[in-house]
Amino acid sequence: MNVTEGKSGLWGALAGLFTFALIAVPLSAAFAFATNPRTQQLFGGRLSEATQGGYQAFWWIVTIFLFVLPFLVGYAVARLSGRSLAIFGAVVALFVIAVLVLGQLFVF
Repeated sequence: MNVTEGKSGLWGALAGLFTFALIAVPLSAAFAFATNPRTQQLFGGRLSEATQGGYQAFWWIVTIFLFVLPFLVGYAVARLSGRSLAIFGAVVALFVIAVLVLGQLFVF
């Protein structure tokens, strides 16, 4: 008797819900930075000197990624095998690293 048989959708939903709870505050902050152009002065340095379009595009990319992340995690947990899940995790990690590098280029 396998307890987890047929429950992959529920595990995926739980993983997505947990992920959404973890990223709720960064998601709302990223949305606020993307929609209010006056927040650009909060960061100072090179970010305040960046173009308004580049600033907003950066925050919209971060906002969209953070919004989609719980759905992707839930789908990955529900549908993918162990190996595919590891590849998916690596792709997400690379995207997060790329966003951090772009943020560092703007800020410093």
